[in-house]
Amino acid sequence: MRTMTRDHWALLVGALILFVLPFTVSGYVLYVVNLLLVFVVLALGMHVVIGEAGQFALSHAAFYGIGIYTAGLINSAWHPPFVVSILAGGMLSAVLGYLIGFLALRMRDIYLALATFAFGEAMQWVFLSWDKVTGGSNGMRMQPAELLGYRLTNDLQAYPFVVVLAALMLWLTVALSRSQYGSALRAVRESDVAAMAMGINVKAMKQSAFAISAAFAGIAGGMYSLFTSFIHPESLGFQTTILVLTMVVVGGMGSVRGAVAGAIAFGLISELLRQVTSVQEVIYGVILMGFMMFKPKGLFADRNKRAARQGSGEAQQ
Repeated sequence: MRTMTRDHWALLVGALILFVLPFTVSGYVLYVVNLLLVFVVLALGMHVVIGEAGQFALSHAAFYGIGIYTAGLINSAWHPPFVVSILAGGMLSAVLGYLIGFLALRMRDIYLALATFAFGEAMQWVFLSWDKVTGGSNGMRMQPAELLGYRLTNDLQAYPFVVVLAALMLWLTVALSRSQYGSALRAVRESDVAAMAMGINVKAMKQSAFAISAAFAGIAGGMYSLFTSFIHPESLGFQTTILVLTMVVVGGMGSVRGAVAGAIAFGLISELLRQVTSVQEVIYGVILMGFMMFKPKGLFADRNKRAARQGSGEAQQ
C-alpha cells in the first residue's frame, strides 16, 4: 500500500485551504490568492525553460503580457468563452517562444540571457507604443470574461476557474517532469554533447522548452485577465521577470515544489511591497544575489537529493 508523502499532504492541505477560502475571506484576500496562483503558473513556466532545460531566458514578462493583451482584446471584440481567449494567448505565446528558441541554438549563458532580455524590452516598447491596440501609456480597460453567458465581474466569481487552471498547469508540469521528455530536457541541461550522444535531438528540445515555457506565461496572462479590469505596460517590464526568476532560484532550480513555494512566498512579498515599488528591484536583487552566493541550488535542493537517493534505493531493492 502506498503511503502519503510530504508532497501529498501538502497538496491535500493546500486543496482544503483553497476550498474553504471563498467562504471565509474578503474580496481583497481572494484577489491576492488569484494573483498568487497566476504567479505559480508563471514560475512553473520559467521552471520548464531554466530548471528543466537549463536555458537562461529573461523574456517571461513579454509572453505574460502577450497572454494578457490577447485575451483582453479577444474578450472585447468577440466575447467568446474565456477558455478560447486564454488558449489563444497561450498559443500565440508558444509560437513566439518557439521562434525565440532559435536564439538558444546559437547562444549560451549570458549571451542568451541578454538576447531574451532585449526581446522582453522590445515587447514592452510595443505595449507602450501601440496605442490603437494596447492603449499605450494610458493602459487598457479589460472587459469581463464570459463563459456560456456567465460574466466574471469580481474576484470571487473568477476564483474557482483560476484555481482549476492553476491545478491543471501544476499537473501538466509534474507529468512533464516525470516523463521521458522531461528526462531528455534534463540531459540537455547537463550537457549538449552527452545528450546528442544519447540520440536526443538537442535543437528540438531547446525550442520546445522555450515554446512550452512561453505557453505557460501566456496562459498565466489569460488567467490574470479573468479577475483584473485594467492592465498597464509598466507592470510587464523587467521587474516582473526578475520577480519570477527570484521565485524559481530561491525555491530551487529544477524543483517543481520549489517553483510553487517561491511563487507563493515572493508573490506575498511583492504585494506587501506594493507601496514601495522604487525599492522592489533592489530587494529582489539582494535576495537573488544572496541565494546565488550562499545557497545556489535553492531551498529545496537538499530535499531533491534525498528524494533521488530514496528512489535509487527503492529501485535497487
